[in-house]
Amino acid sequence: MLGILAGYYGGLVDSVIGGLVNLWLAFPFILLAMAIVAVLGPSFTNMIVALGLTTWPIFTRVVRSEVLRARRQDYVTAATMLGARDVRIMGRHIFPMLVNTVIVLGSLEVARLIILESFLSFLGLGVQAPEASWGNMLAEARQYILQMWWLVTLPGLALFVTALGINVCGDALRDLLDPRLKNVQD
Repeated sequence: MLGILAGYYGGLVDSVIGGLVNLWLAFPFILLAMAIVAVLGPSFTNMIVALGLTTWPIFTRVVRSEVLRARRQDYVTAATMLGARDVRIMGRHIFPMLVNTVIVLGSLEVARLIILESFLSFLGLGVQAPEASWGNMLAEARQYILQMWWLVTLPGLALFVTALGINVCGDALRDLLDPRLKNVQD
């Protein structure tokens, strides 16, 4: 929503939201997630909150740039000239253009968040035992790495394959949903 508002209204709204995004992005997201979980306490719910709070600026920036591009389209100009309200233009004309981008970005961000969750769990700030987490598995197997290498290798490999699979699916989803790529391929 912030990206839509910043891209559509521009000016002061864009400057305030852009400044907030820049401020939030100035903090390394891993340290920010660690600080949030450390303050709230290690649990699955608090980790989800931390991951959500570290991800929103990425979506805001991408949506803003897509809205800036969509605002220049003829159908948006026509709707404006016909007297359509801003909410209607954003909801009926601009938002549908954003759905594909947000779905693809979301699918690609899932892999990054899985890795970040594993990292936090490895440090003891994420999912707590007895709940399963690849990060917990890696942390528990750390002391046996030289004697039983598979205890570290298999969870690490599962994490790698999962992240790779999600990224490949995200790329395929982008290729499937992006109408600009369909025109190039035809």
